[in-house]
Amino acid sequence: MSANATAAPQAGDRRRWESQRWVLALACIGSFSVIMDATIVSVTLPDLRADLGFSPAALPWAVNAYTLAFAGCLLFGGRCADVFGRRRIMLVGMGIFTVARVAVGLAGSPAFLLVARAVQGVGGALLMPVTLSMLTTTFVEPAARARALALWSAVGAAGAASGPVTGGLLTQMAGWRWVFFVLAPLGVVGMIGAILVLPRQLSGGTRARLDVIGALLVTAGITGVVLAIMRTAAAGWTDRTVLGPLLAGFALLSLFTVHQTYWAPDPILPPAIFRLRTVRSANAVMFLLGAGFLASPVLLSLYLQDVQGYSPLLAGVGYLPVGAAMVLGSRSAGWLSVRLGPCNATILCCTIGAAGLACTAACIALHASYPWTVLLSGTILGYGTAAAFTPLTIAATDNVPSARSGLAAGVLNTVRQTSGAVGLAALSAIALAAGYAASFAASAACLAAASLVAMLTMPRRERDTLVG
Repeated sequence: MSANATAAPQAGDRRRWESQRWVLALACIGSFSVIMDATIVSVTLPDLRADLGFSPAALPWAVNAYTLAFAGCLLFGGRCADVFGRRRIMLVGMGIFTVARVAVGLAGSPAFLLVARAVQGVGGALLMPVTLSMLTTTFVEPAARARALALWSAVGAAGAASGPVTGGLLTQMAGWRWVFFVLAPLGVVGMIGAILVLPRQLSGGTRARLDVIGALLVTAGITGVVLAIMRTAAAGWTDRTVLGPLLAGFALLSLFTVHQTYWAPDPILPPAIFRLRTVRSANAVMFLLGAGFLASPVLLSLYLQDVQGYSPLLAGVGYLPVGAAMVLGSRSAGWLSVRLGPCNATILCCTIGAAGLACTAACIALHASYPWTVLLSGTILGYGTAAAFTPLTIAATDNVPSARSGLAAGVLNTVRQTSGAVGLAALSAIALAAGYAASFAASAACLAAASLVAMLTMPRRERDTLVG
């Protein structure tokens, strides 16, 4: 074989790897921006109240407006990536997210800020599924996909962990508005990168139309359910402001199911996707994992402030070891997924997370000091739970056709976000009624249940195929 013949494939491999690396970088920029925004805002609330005149009842909506719009539109965002193309939706989602972020920083009244936060949530819902879809369609070899998803998860974990500290520092040094301005240049970089880097081939080859009626039904239904769950901490489950949105949400979701099964010519959520055993089982485990874990950073921060007497900034700094363990867990998850398989890796990581949460509950009950409660127990739970998301993501998107990869990503992110809202409402209620130790014990039970469900339902090494 001639030298030229040998060099040609090598040059092609290098170009392909460079292209994949840039796609991974763009996906990480999007993930980091969306996830960090969910945690960086919490420490600005006292300053928002003082500067803009928020009432006590309206102040939580500086966070809730974003969360509600984000959770309600995730499935819609995932389907848009399949129908209109990943390149286009990456640009639109990043653009809306960035412009709305700057608008929040310029807000002069509570009403303007809340509307801008809701628009930002819509942008995040378009952006988050497409970052995952880009990776699952670009990295087709299992080991390479596992490594890419592990890095994507690690960057998201770093954003979640660094949010409170970064927000606290910016608020103290420059004012709350800079919490929203500081990441705007990253959004501009992401949009320029999408134009220059993402090939037209990533724009999706489907000719499917967007199921507008289905999109409206599922968005309104999920919004109603999440709104009701978010209201339970203040009003309780029997209050009409909870029961009304909850019943309306479930009614709309039931109508959505009928519409998708019988009426929609091109459904936004084709029932055939759930014929994949990996999709069904991974999303079930994700719900338990999200319910048990995603509330723990909030609860741990409240415990440090309410019980240990930490300031908000010091509580954020105190949480950093847990965040570092989350990043380490996310980075090692790709290797675990390749060596053990997604099922076994999920079982192992959920078990480690359950052990860490149980240890945290025991340390709180015994009134142990920070090194035991956070430094030891928190790092165990942070490592195990963060590592579990990567094999679950692999399983939930494995073997899904490229034309439905955005949909699979939207389903997974919707389950994750909704489970986090459910977990936060339930575990906060337990913390109020029985204390933080009982709340973390319930979190540990959720992670143990996730490990058991993974053991019983997730396929081991075999791969199933999508029907329909």
